[in-house]
Amino acid sequence: MIHKVVIANRGEIALRILRACKELGIKTVAVHSDVDSEALHVKLADQSVCIGPAPSADSYLNMKAIISAAEVTDADAIHPGYGFLSENAEFAEICQNCGLIFIGPTADNMRLMGDKISARQTVTKAGVPILPGTKDGVPNSEEAVLIANDIGYPVIIKATAGGGGRGMKIVHSAAALPNAYAAARSEAKAGFGNPEVYIEKYCQRPRHVEIQIMADKHGNVIHLGERDCSIQRRHQKLLEEAPCSILPDDVRQKMCACAVAAAEAVNYSSVGTVEFLLDANNDFFFMEMNTRVQVEHPVTEMITGVDIVKEQILCAAGEPLRYRQEDIVFRGHAIECRINAEDPEKFTPCPGLIDGYHTPGGLGVRVDSAVYDQYKVLPNYDSMIAKLIVHADSREEAIKRMNRALDEYIIEGIKTTIPFHQRIMNNKEFIEGDVDTSFLERVQL
Repeated sequence: MIHKVVIANRGEIALRILRACKELGIKTVAVHSDVDSEALHVKLADQSVCIGPAPSADSYLNMKAIISAAEVTDADAIHPGYGFLSENAEFAEICQNCGLIFIGPTADNMRLMGDKISARQTVTKAGVPILPGTKDGVPNSEEAVLIANDIGYPVIIKATAGGGGRGMKIVHSAAALPNAYAAARSEAKAGFGNPEVYIEKYCQRPRHVEIQIMADKHGNVIHLGERDCSIQRRHQKLLEEAPCSILPDDVRQKMCACAVAAAEAVNYSSVGTVEFLLDANNDFFFMEMNTRVQVEHPVTEMITGVDIVKEQILCAAGEPLRYRQEDIVFRGHAIECRINAEDPEKFTPCPGLIDGYHTPGGLGVRVDSAVYDQYKVLPNYDSMIAKLIVHADSREEAIKRMNRALDEYIIEGIKTTIPFHQRIMNNKEFIEGDVDTSFLERVQL
């Protein structure tokens, strides 16, 4: 069993990992930048180590400093959370070479599924449907025009590495394609150090549906059902729910089977998420696989009762899965709102001092957050400061519960996106389940 874990992250996910470790009887080491010394996970960890100044490149992305922190504290494992180094194959490899357990998949898993072209090739062999598109990177704009003409417009240009909407351009005509191609390559190079892009058919007004999987080192793979992550702004998820309210059972079963097949195809071990696009005809297509714990994992935990982070740690320690597929029972409906320190109208970051803080409570309400009264939200990092999650017997009741919880949630001193989420909860189309990835573009909130 793992003895001591270095938590190589910050914010709510660092606290989430710390809590899972404590319940497993595992000691924790919080690493932090110099401006994060008052962070809650730093205060609650068994030990803490400052690994550098505020910029992420000098602290949370500083592999040498994190490895050194593990060595000086006699830790035997590192949990990267999400973001930062969580999908960095080189870091996973370095951990292994230093005799440390990387709490995540193997470096080979990350390389194979992190590159979208190789991922598409791999899942196709496993029988997973993909959108029409290129099998390899597109070398120049002239070739891109020929390919797009053959596929048919609209098409989407995507970076083969990375995610989050960077290096991604939707193109509706041949005239617009050369500039979009150049822009996508430039963004991909700047964001991921790799300019390679590919082209696929653009799926219009799809739902973004993802399947949570868990796999151990003994060849066992199961799924924990789906999440609907269609409420997005600029390809960034803002709200997630489980299950997907309009998914027919037969399609659900096929999608979950495809997710398991994709994981089995690469001998995957750890928790992960296989993401699909679902069109208006309920046809689904593989989009990508995230080889880490997801921000939105709590909604799955709420409807299954499975602690995903605990299972991830146990799988990394070599334990077999504690669940079989038939053990997984889905109950009710869960919704998660990502609460960001942003202007709820302009979505500009609003860091600053929180001078009044009260969390909602009651049956079926969960708050994952690392902020507290008099905590200073820093401008150096991501603006998400909390996740508000509710669970109820039905989607209708979950929406009502979320509305009540948002009303109770008080964060003073800074602006947050709580009013934005309240508008969503009271929107007729959202209440009726008429959502897709273009929801925020076409609906007046």
